[in-house]
Amino acid sequence: MCRNIRTLHNFDPPATSEEVQAAALQYVRKVSGFTKPSKANEEAFNRAVHEVAHVTAHLLEDLVTNAPPKDREVEAAKRRARAAERYAA
Repeated sequence: MCRNIRTLHNFDPPATSEEVQAAALQYVRKVSGFTKPSKANEEAFNRAVHEVAHVTAHLLEDLVTNAPPKDREVEAAKRRARAAERYAA
């Protein structure tokens, strides 16, 4: 999985549309192999990002869990600690 795509489910406050859009963009970039598509592929690329974001938003709305919502700051601190350990010299 692309490291830049973060879990968006079960956070308080819920994921924003900007976070969903960013995850969709990262996904389409990964699948297509394009960071920025050519003019010939731009329309298909942008349409794919829009559609993936739309479906992702519906998925997040429909998912249910009994687990308590995660705190964004705590999860970010965990990611930073894992990164520091992974990239320690």
